[in-house]
Amino acid sequence: MRQATTGWRAVRFRPVRPAGWWFDGLLLAGLVALTAALAAGYLFGLDQAVADWSDAHRPAAAYWVARILNYLGQGGPLTLIAVGLGVLLAVRLRSARPLLPPVAGFVLINVVVGALKVATARPAPSASTREPFLAPEQALPLFQHELALQFTRSYPSGHVVNTIIWWGVIVLLLAQLLRTSGRTLPPRLAVAVRVVPPLVVFATTLYLGWHWLTDSIAGLLLGLLLDRVLHRVPWDDVPLPRRIDQDRRSRTSAHAD
Repeated sequence: MRQATTGWRAVRFRPVRPAGWWFDGLLLAGLVALTAALAAGYLFGLDQAVADWSDAHRPAAAYWVARILNYLGQGGPLTLIAVGLGVLLAVRLRSARPLLPPVAGFVLINVVVGALKVATARPAPSASTREPFLAPEQALPLFQHELALQFTRSYPSGHVVNTIIWWGVIVLLLAQLLRTSGRTLPPRLAVAVRVVPPLVVFATTLYLGWHWLTDSIAGLLLGLLLDRVLHRVPWDDVPLPRRIDQDRRSRTSAHAD
């Protein structure tokens, strides 16, 4: 990790691509517009058509292939991988700083995504075939707060958000870990790791009938927005107490010499 600065005034946001805040604004506007459209009762036909097609084209073999591939977006294992890389890097650098990205990712996922799920209160497609056994058309609307919370956590798709955020954090930490050994993460591999899993999880989540199409689109928009937030943060410059950031002390001393 590069030399840290000494105070908040020196902190500058890191560049992301596409550069600028305009893309963040587009993602947020898209999420708001999609939510407003669903609240007004639009796009239900599209959601139902995709769900019906998936139900009609899901042989056992394809189901299990999709089920296995969907593990690319399982929050538990991805959290453990990210935290494990953070701990390994923290030990190597003698600093708690590498733990900041996974902690921030965990907080964003649970607070932001969790709050939206509770606020929008939308059932999943399976709500019409298993408990609470709603009529198909009753499983589509938002704001069904009269149902138990366990049945209304479909919007936005946490699978898609998990995949975007956690693979982004994993690539960030893996690149830093390789740099400590004098190696670099190939740019094409980094892009592939960040792009392929979200696309696979987006497709398999729909195919398995775990989310409506608009749930996954909302997850994609929100995941990209939160990922840009995480990658804008200059983690090397966030002030930490010296007792948990020995690497910063050694780098500061080396710079002074």
